Amino acid sequence: MSDNELGNFLRTCREAVTPAEVGLPTGPRRRTPGLRRSEVATLAGVSVEYLARLEQGRDRHPSPQVMGALADALRLSVEERFHLRRLEKEKSGDPCCSTASAPARSVRPTVRALIDRLEPTPAVLLNRLSDVLAYTSGYERIVGPTGLLDGERPNLIRFLFTDERARAAYPEWDRVADEQVASLRLDSMLSDPHAEGFADELTVIAGAPFADRMATVPRLPRRSGVDRMTHPEVGALVLSYETLALPEGDEQRLVVYLPADDASSAALDRLNGRQPGGLRAVNG
Repeated sequence: MSDNELGNFLRTCREAVTPAEVGLPTGPRRRTPGLRRSEVATLAGVSVEYLARLEQGRDRHPSPQVMGALADALRLSVEERFHLRRLEKEKSGDPCCSTASAPARSVRPTVRALIDRLEPTPAVLLNRLSDVLAYTSGYERIVGPTGLLDGERPNLIRFLFTDERARAAYPEWDRVADEQVASLRLDSMLSDPHAEGFADELTVIAGAPFADRMATVPRLPRRSGVDRMTHPEVGALVLSYETLALPEGDEQRLVVYLPADDASSAALDRLNGRQPGGLRAVNG
């Protein structure tokens, strides 16, 4: 991971905003993707030199007023603003951002009861390193044949990057890999030795496919979307997913899947031994 996560994130956000989005003309000779530093500086009311220092990591302690002005200028979402603040607090050494404790592997009884109530909907509980902590039988029927749950301590990221079966299971492997690394970067800050050790392990074992993604500029993972999988028994599956964050102390997230089309709905019914229509497709 970079030692300039805050600056990298600011630059990534700047390059993602088009001039038209902020009411600026689009010239034919723009060399910079998105906005120029001078344009963001003007919109935020700061100097170009100061913005350059922030992006380059030479100044890592912007005031809350500057952070708010930059967030407004860059049109950041609420989630992106929380992430920006988290990066700034981590770099300033704020003790509330320490994540040095070991990733939680225990599951609270009420969370386990909730997962049980989701049956037969596919759902999986992950910690901040994407260790698989609990899952429904519906999830097991989907991913069990792929090999993801093999071993005593299955881990989604390790499976994606170290098991050759993963590329067959996920037709959009590159996108899924991008999302999982983005999640690891988001949930594990530089002060987390467990995340650093895990990243070092995969850098050695998986090589460039993992290391190159960890070295890229940070972005936020999608918390909802569509995954495509190939199941050995029922074929192609198109699944909509929603990611639900548990309370901060748990450092866990629950991912719930629903069929995104009628064919996937019928396929899940066959896997679960249910009559057609047991799990309704999410349309639109």
